[in-house]
Amino acid sequence: MADVQAFRGFRYDLGRVGELSDVVAPPYDVIDPALQGVLYERSPFNVVRLILNKESPADTENDNRYTRSAQTLNGWLQDRILLQDSARSLYVYHQDFEVEGRRFTRKGFMARVRLERFGEGRIYPHEETLSGPKADRLKLFRATAMNLSQVFGMYPDAEGQVQAALEAAVGRALPLQATDHLGVTSKIWPVTDQHAVSSVAGLMGPKPIFIADGHHRYETALTYLDERRKAGEAKNPDAAVNFVLMMLVSMSDPGLVILPTHRLISGLGALRADQMRNMLGAHFDVETVGQGPDAAKSTWELIESDGGQDLLGFGTSADGVWQLARFKNPGLMTQLAVDHSLSWRGLAVAVLHKVVLEKLALETGSALPKCAYVHLLKEAADALENRNCEVAVLVPPATMSHVEQIAGNLEKMPPKSTYFYPKVLSGLVFHSLKC
Repeated sequence: MADVQAFRGFRYDLGRVGELSDVVAPPYDVIDPALQGVLYERSPFNVVRLILNKESPADTENDNRYTRSAQTLNGWLQDRILLQDSARSLYVYHQDFEVEGRRFTRKGFMARVRLERFGEGRIYPHEETLSGPKADRLKLFRATAMNLSQVFGMYPDAEGQVQAALEAAVGRALPLQATDHLGVTSKIWPVTDQHAVSSVAGLMGPKPIFIADGHHRYETALTYLDERRKAGEAKNPDAAVNFVLMMLVSMSDPGLVILPTHRLISGLGALRADQMRNMLGAHFDVETVGQGPDAAKSTWELIESDGGQDLLGFGTSADGVWQLARFKNPGLMTQLAVDHSLSWRGLAVAVLHKVVLEKLALETGSALPKCAYVHLLKEAADALENRNCEVAVLVPPATMSHVEQIAGNLEKMPPKSTYFYPKVLSGLVFHSLKC
């Protein structure tokens, strides 16, 4: 059973730091050097100084970005910049945002969740992880002993019982509020009502949790727990190190948005539409939509209205033509991805990479094409118009059902299959691993 608990979070004293908007930041892995600099300038207390401290050419083993994060954190705790809540709380978390002209509100809550090894409990990943980011985050765990950012998890709740219990507890209370650099507004309410907390814990107990974002942080939390156990610590099963900070959202929440991840492909040569059609013809039914940005929009609208996973849109920069290609040979995916489930083989992104990119490279004797990734239609259309790629491919996003089926089968989805938008902000609440 999933063990979801309230906890005494550490939060900024806004009387000391000013506006919450000035001290929050997106997750470390989407902060580039330019944004890092902006966040540093925004406030001497911005959480970027904890989650992604600046590197220095003079860094040593004893003085580096991780030790500076720890020194900063300890200073903020000693100076009471960060204060621990007096009562165990769940933290209701709403995000108001816009995508492609449509407004959404994603509703969830933050809690600490008992760590489980994948395949041994009710927590499931859906992405592969890399050793580099895990090594980076482990150094930060060791230095700070604090969950500085949340893992983003999802759970099935078609009737919305969990969120309903939390909304009732919040009532008409005013939230703390922050707006990030993308214009996303985050709202947070601490919930201390014991009846609501117990109700949520009971409702969450039998539910599986699927990790949407933060796979590296989750696996790093497991590694850190192993280290603490080997050091003779964490003997108490309820010690904080046995848990990880999570933001949890119902998979039925109307604001749970998965953006598509379109591909910008280079390495195929300056293909024209007729050449692209010939290359795809053996395994796809191809039709021309038109030329230019308006055709890109029409292509995407047709993919969206279709709602399936067998339709891809191809734009060729040599002539600006956009074409729709419907996959007609699912038996080929059985051959090319024999070790994967039917659900995995049916993903549009799997078809694109296995049938088009990998098979094409094998047949032509060329290297695998290079891919860049964008999420908005305009980004893909502009890249093609400006000839920043040779082929742009519009890819329908995976659905919640795909994540549940594939992750529940203990499979990992193909890389860049999902992009949950918006990212969960760091700096709203912290979970100490010491208490």
